[in-house]
Amino acid sequence: MTRPVLLLASTLMLWIPPAASVQADRYVAADGTIRVAVVKQPIKGSRNVPELSENPDYIAAGGGLADRLTEWGATLKPTATARLTEAEQGDYGEWHRLGLANGHLGDLVAANEREGYFTVGLLANCNSLSGMLAGLQHSGPTRRPLRVGLVFIDAHGDYNTPETTLSGMLGGMPVAVAAGHALTNIRMKSGLDPALPTSYIVMSCVRDADPLEQERIDRSDIEMIPVDDIRSLSQNIHAQMRRLSDTTDIIYIHIDMDVLDPSEVPGHPLTVPDGPTSLELAAALEVMFQYEKAAALGLASTPAGDADPDGRSRQAAYNLIEGALKGLRAR
Repeated sequence: MTRPVLLLASTLMLWIPPAASVQADRYVAADGTIRVAVVKQPIKGSRNVPELSENPDYIAAGGGLADRLTEWGATLKPTATARLTEAEQGDYGEWHRLGLANGHLGDLVAANEREGYFTVGLLANCNSLSGMLAGLQHSGPTRRPLRVGLVFIDAHGDYNTPETTLSGMLGGMPVAVAAGHALTNIRMKSGLDPALPTSYIVMSCVRDADPLEQERIDRSDIEMIPVDDIRSLSQNIHAQMRRLSDTTDIIYIHIDMDVLDPSEVPGHPLTVPDGPTSLELAAALEVMFQYEKAAALGLASTPAGDADPDGRSRQAAYNLIEGALKGLRAR
């Protein structure tokens, strides 16, 4: 006698957890202002150079960022800095120390998000990327890591690995590190676990990639928003933000200041021709931050001090921050 077999197809389907619900007004204070928390990560992680960058302080204090944010309708949390603990100060290795500092950065970002503050990260360079992502990843209501989408706005892809890099610079690898393709210790010490699937990554304005790096990008699921789409406020911006909003729980938007027109960042050592102006990019940020899951902005590698004698690069950074806040207000 043949025993009947019931095939319950529904039990064989892969269950995908629903996206976390997000309140559009989660950063709005009772008085209608936007709650903003500025965090600084001055540790570069680069070898054979001074460990600390002056650019986070240059943007935060040197140009009166707090006063500007207040003028733009923000309520501010006291500025915080990611620092190594006394015990960690004795640890060796620039890359290892970077990972430790990024872990503290992530703690600050996670606390801001849980408390209803929009985070503005002032970062020494793009090596802080994993810390910003980790903070958002672990900012949810439970221990389950959130799915983090990344909009990476940079003249370079930063998608090299030690096997593909021409320069050997760690600064050319942060997206690959975040995706779990290289330098696992940095990512894990930063607290970014699991790594980001490449389908959660959008690159914008990338126009200078090493040949093997470009091959890696082409073989990935990374999507692109070209410079012309930024300038024209193309529907592709909306398409990519909608896609990330549908597939991830929370979105981080990261900018390396070398993405801009070189005339606005003449002191940056890695400028590339044909970048958007800060006002053009600010207008695009206003669009991006109207999407409710966009949760933090990071600015990396802003020329500072002698590299910005007339303050134009700092003003460009302020233009970008103001654009993000305009987007938050328009939700």
